[in-house]
Amino acid sequence: MFETRKSDIRAVLERDPAARSKWEVIFLYSGYKAVRSHRRAHWFLEHGHPFIARWISQRCRHKTGIEIHPGAQIGKGLFIDHGMGVVIGETTIIGDNCTIYQNVTLGGTGKDTGKRHPTLGDNVLVGSGAKVLGPFKVGDNARIAAGAVVLSEVPPNSTAVGVPARIVKVNGIRSDMLDQIHISDPVAQALCKLEYRINELQDEIKELKNKE
Repeated sequence: MFETRKSDIRAVLERDPAARSKWEVIFLYSGYKAVRSHRRAHWFLEHGHPFIARWISQRCRHKTGIEIHPGAQIGKGLFIDHGMGVVIGETTIIGDNCTIYQNVTLGGTGKDTGKRHPTLGDNVLVGSGAKVLGPFKVGDNARIAAGAVVLSEVPPNSTAVGVPARIVKVNGIRSDMLDQIHISDPVAQALCKLEYRINELQDEIKELKNKE
């Protein structure tokens, strides 16, 4: 448990340039407080005390605005940045060294039983406002763009963009960038090229008409 907490603190210091010291993280970062509270709640749940576990999680929700069900399984080094409005469901599994921004939902669709929530691999980034809904896997090193709604599996080393989300490959290479906005979108790029070409053709037509 102590080593896991050290990993959680280190994750904030490494990924948030505004974090100046471990004491600032421990006492002032709501994301770290939520993860720390969840680890206590999860321990109580696993040792047969579901009421205490839910009491801890609900108290944390009121204090931080982050709701993590005690049943969720979270690896080391999770960084919840800002955190307000984050919801993590009961059967969610999160791997090591993941990053989650504000207003993210790792939830269910309402039609599944048993495993109802997503599984995130290692080094996954979920951008602000994204919704990941259903009992599927988001592969290692994957990125989910801000505002995306993900309803199906995301392969490793790829990016999910849009509503509903579509998959964009990132050359099969892990990206350490935490930029959730500037993500290449081949569909948008193709549309821009078409628009540019249409404008060129319109100019050519105008020139031909003027010559007549």
